Amino acid sequence: MIDLLCSRFEIGGAVREAARRAYERVASASYEAQTRVKVNVLRAFFDEGLNESDLAGSTGYGYDDAARARYESLLARVFGAERALARLSIASGTHAIVASLAACTPPGRALLSVTGRPYDTLRNAIADHPDALARSGIAYREVALGADGEIDLEAVERELARGDVAVAFVQRSRGYAPRPSLSIARCERAFARIHALRPEVAILVDNCYGELVEEREPTHAGADLAMGSLIKNLGGSIAPAGGYVVGRADLVGRVASRLYAPGLGDGLGPTLGFGRAFVQGLFLAPLVVEQTLRGLDFAAALFGELGYGVDPQPGVRRTDIVQAIRLGSPERLLRFAQGLQRAMPVNARFRPEAGSVPGYLDPVVMSSGAFIGGATIELSCDAPLREPFEVYLQGGVVLEHAVLGALFAAEAVGPAAAGRAASSKNV
Repeated sequence: MIDLLCSRFEIGGAVREAARRAYERVASASYEAQTRVKVNVLRAFFDEGLNESDLAGSTGYGYDDAARARYESLLARVFGAERALARLSIASGTHAIVASLAACTPPGRALLSVTGRPYDTLRNAIADHPDALARSGIAYREVALGADGEIDLEAVERELARGDVAVAFVQRSRGYAPRPSLSIARCERAFARIHALRPEVAILVDNCYGELVEEREPTHAGADLAMGSLIKNLGGSIAPAGGYVVGRADLVGRVASRLYAPGLGDGLGPTLGFGRAFVQGLFLAPLVVEQTLRGLDFAAALFGELGYGVDPQPGVRRTDIVQAIRLGSPERLLRFAQGLQRAMPVNARFRPEAGSVPGYLDPVVMSSGAFIGGATIELSCDAPLREPFEVYLQGGVVLEHAVLGALFAAEAVGPAAAGRAASSKNV
């Protein structure tokens, strides 16, 4: 594949040689968790027993929308949960998370982030914006991750002892922070400790980028709610919009009342004919996620060969669909995004430049050419122009496309000045 792509797209020199070595490192990688995930999703469809008539959908208020009911039932099965809320009207993962935090944290009680500072847009919505949750009578505190990247359970225990915490919040993925993403197993230990100390505290998990990457989801491991976007992993590159909340039935009900109105709950919300896309996207999602993981492993190996720090390392078991590459300068961040853009199926002739993005503290450069606007299960990258100048590569529905994007980005930035010796370092 490497020689074919390099020949067809006229890629040579050091990048071509590095790509050959990189592909040799990852070509035989095994993705056993994805096989189990596929079986789990197949079992959910088998148990649900969909009919063609269930996919028709509704308009207006969306009363008795069979597509919505079936899709939410499928999500609940996949997550091993009591109930799910999945709607077009949930505009993003951040929307789903903030609505859930607001619904589950009463005024006068505290929201505790046990994974430190959340990603920029979420931190803004919780604490910094004039209309943030913390300005509405909710106390907000953070516990930084330990030096080893683990949840600092002793510090969490001290916070819980204050007696005012209603919600413990966990962000699984790294966001724009130079820290590892959290596996389900690592989260499970924290969930068990929190519930042992304070059973009444609800554990809410930002699950964005992590869905279907591991065999289990946070709700299998003790989380009370998990929230995320439907145009990331679960959408399988087909779902056109939306977000989800899944977990305990009573908490999902609270979120529905917050999103719509008390007394209306989850009884309305049309699918507008997109129910088929949601259901088909979920059916295909495990395959799409596996292709994404293979592409990210290649990118990690390629940029490692070129001398850049990468995290995760190629071949390491992943917990999300984000690959961090430390490029070391704002100029390289821009060149990476511009190189990746050349591979996009849409807007390939565009030239990304850094600019302000609502909710972000620093200028951000992004590369994307998705069929679904903003869908980060499709190949894309984000990079805030700040130290340590990391780019975050995401998605990649087709392996060969992800490889081509990585090759174009590598051509644009060239080998690192430190040479190949740095390739063994984690970010």
